[in-house]
Amino acid sequence: MYQFKIVAESHETRARAGVIQTVHGPVKTPVFMPVGTLATVKSVSPEELKECGAQIILGNTYHLYLRPGCEVIGQFSGLHKFMNWTGPILTDSGGFQVFSLAGLSEITEEGVSFQSHIDGSRHMLTPENSVEIQICLNSDIIMCLDQCIKYPADRRETLAALELTTRWAQRCKKVWQEKTGRENALFGIIQGGMFTDFRELSAAALIELDLNGYAIGGLSVGEPKDVMFEIADFILPKLPKLKAKYVMGTGTPQDILELVALGADMFDCVLPTRNARNGQLFTPYGTVNISNSRFKHNSEPPEIGCGCYTCRNYSMAYLRHLYLANELLAYRLNTIHNIHYYIQLMEEIRQAIYKNEFESFRREFYNNLYTAS
Repeated sequence: MYQFKIVAESHETRARAGVIQTVHGPVKTPVFMPVGTLATVKSVSPEELKECGAQIILGNTYHLYLRPGCEVIGQFSGLHKFMNWTGPILTDSGGFQVFSLAGLSEITEEGVSFQSHIDGSRHMLTPENSVEIQICLNSDIIMCLDQCIKYPADRRETLAALELTTRWAQRCKKVWQEKTGRENALFGIIQGGMFTDFRELSAAALIELDLNGYAIGGLSVGEPKDVMFEIADFILPKLPKLKAKYVMGTGTPQDILELVALGADMFDCVLPTRNARNGQLFTPYGTVNISNSRFKHNSEPPEIGCGCYTCRNYSMAYLRHLYLANELLAYRLNTIHNIHYYIQLMEEIRQAIYKNEFESFRREFYNNLYTAS
């Protein structure tokens, strides 16, 4: 049975540490969730994710519905056995992917009619079948279908999208209650664009549904960073204290640190994996681009003192060689390091909150960046 409890709080900020209990094990928060779009976190195995310390990963409803489909994944009773991941899984609703990837999509009250980006076939994603697909995937945390909008969007478009998102959430809850034993959780997604009054309206409507947790959608879509933090700062305290708070699709280590300070518990982003494949490594002293010629003869690891498999075994010179030679091993080794860095950062944040030393940790984090620059 899903549960969330707070175990420690910062005395100087809204940062808090908690535990999410799922059928597939506990998740300590604040938590970063690696993105496993197609039942895999690109270039690394589930065993390597576990070694990096990953607690929970994401799956993608839209992509897995189209390929391989529920008739395949259903044979394995869900994603866990299909991909050999024994920990918790959160799946998104598919709304963002329909918005960003699908061609010729049409939004109606019923749902979203869209054209597959794979073969051009037509499909309909509704609140009901979005939840049903996620039940088929055996998700520990299911996301309600929402309507995503572009940035910037005017007030009329933004209001219409949040009202439709609310009606869809009501339908999601109904089918979730009817078709599960409620061992899993259902989270709503707050919309409202960059308008604080609309964000408050969306939050109030979803809170009334008494869902298990609440996500903030529609951020990290091209808005300036100060606007993102302004919206998060405004809406996070208005969400129920005893429910998990999830900021979707963000972000850099600095973004996560600031959002934790504002009261967020859960994060996901493709940055550590995507940037790894582009030759960028995250360290406490900023990012490192391994294609740089100054690493040609460098015998040190990407981060001295890092306990990840990559840093324990390989030099910057070797990683640079692999990357410039387009060797597939470069993607794996770079990704292992970046995921480990993000997971270790979250562990350090949690420890700082437990000890009520979050603000001093935060200052030290930025001091390391400034010293390196």
